[in-house]
Amino acid sequence: MSSLEGKVAVVTGSGQGVGEGIALALAQHGVRVALLGRTFNKIERVSKTINSNGGIAFPIECDVKELGSIENAIAAVIKEFKTINILVNNAQEVPLGNILDVTDEAAENGWKSGPLASLRFMRACYPYLKGDGSVINLASSSALRPDSAGYGVYAAVKEAIRSITRTAAVEWGRDNIRVNAIMPLAMSAGMEWWIKERPNEAAEFLKTVPLGRVGDCKEDIGMAVCKLISNEMSYITGSTIMLDGGQAFLG
Repeated sequence: MSSLEGKVAVVTGSGQGVGEGIALALAQHGVRVALLGRTFNKIERVSKTINSNGGIAFPIECDVKELGSIENAIAAVIKEFKTINILVNNAQEVPLGNILDVTDEAAENGWKSGPLASLRFMRACYPYLKGDGSVINLASSSALRPDSAGYGVYAAVKEAIRSITRTAAVEWGRDNIRVNAIMPLAMSAGMEWWIKERPNEAAEFLKTVPLGRVGDCKEDIGMAVCKLISNEMSYITGSTIMLDGGQAFLG
């Protein structure tokens, strides 16, 4: 994937889990990575890991729920790297709970950190992505669950991201900007929390993964993202790619 060498990527929520895995994989393929996260010491740790291994990373503290913070972060990326070729919208607060139990605050934060933040980042990066840019948005198979109890609001914000993804792919194709979504199943911080807090539910869920394992954040998710945004996959846009060991069925 030499086509990635020297490009610049913005990865939100890159201080842990899937975001970190994607950032590490991108850096391994020669991408200069802007690491965005709300907790600076987390993205600083990832940055040190990348830089110590010969890559180039730059940590930027950013609250994706705040427009001003997004604008400042993108300005910092441009100051440091001059352009943006790749955008990965990974950050997301997770509003779990039954419809009657999810608070307005949790639902609002799920919306602000997910689809609204993704939209804002896409708009802010658009001028730099024109020509050969690629956007990866993080969706979720929670919307495909036959029993969606407790996941309705989370699924709703993630499906909103998929809708924005498809529309952007259609509208921005003429600008040679590819926009895709992925539905990953990986041992992220969220997955670890879920397994700990809901062990019985998690155990039953994991039995439904045909490959019999949870994906690795870097090797299974990050490397797949690198392939998806490479020149070898340049005809794929507007798609949702399942990176989940075959667990979910997208009809």
